[in-house]
Amino acid sequence: MERQKTMQRLHVTGKTFATRLLHAVYPPQCMTCDTLVEEQGALCPACWRDTGFIFGQCCNLCGTPLPGDSAADWDVICDDCLTLARPWEQGRAVMVYGDKARQILLGLKYHDRLDHAPVAGKWLARVARPMVQPDMLVAPVPLHWLRLLKRRYNQAAVLSCALARNLQLAHCPDLLIRNRYTGTQDGRGRMGRFANVEGAFSANPRQAHRIAGRHILLVDDVMTAGATFAAASDTLLARGAASVRVIALARVAHTP
Repeated sequence: MERQKTMQRLHVTGKTFATRLLHAVYPPQCMTCDTLVEEQGALCPACWRDTGFIFGQCCNLCGTPLPGDSAADWDVICDDCLTLARPWEQGRAVMVYGDKARQILLGLKYHDRLDHAPVAGKWLARVARPMVQPDMLVAPVPLHWLRLLKRRYNQAAVLSCALARNLQLAHCPDLLIRNRYTGTQDGRGRMGRFANVEGAFSANPRQAHRIAGRHILLVDDVMTAGATFAAASDTLLARGAASVRVIALARVAHTP
């Protein structure tokens, strides 16, 4: 037992030394600029201020920031969610989609910046924690296999894994399958977005048994109209999920 403890201490000491050596050669920089920071994955004060984190009152269904403070009623709904059917129970986002959020997301999505995932997982966990339900299962919005082949990884799955780890929840990266290639949603109007992803998802036959009676936390990188979340939520509820809650790293919305 003592030998095992000694080996563990040596292992931790070795990792600490390697980290310090790496930081000496390559000092940690802000995620969105060249400013030096104390630890990898941090934001400098200026970029933190400009990132657009959502801390105050927000829509209970889509996370859009609203006038008010964090102590206000969670049941408040934005105008969009009063007119659109949202199949999920609750929805949240970490930040408003602006210049800094775009930089973080594009780095993760297209430039292999997987080092963004650990800190993004902490941000997501902070926002998602009030939505956590007993025996909750975390799952990402899936990519079509053609896009996955090109990109080599699903950025939503990278985020959902980091989130689940921080909240100590079960994670299923392949709970859903995207049945057809839907292309990009960019340039489509609201109704076009919903039509484009209608029926696009199905339960993975190997994982479908994990859905029935389960509370699901569905994760994606960005929410715009909510069409993708809606189509994926409909699939989960049709397979017997007890409820679906959704969270995105960024929300395309205008701050009040």
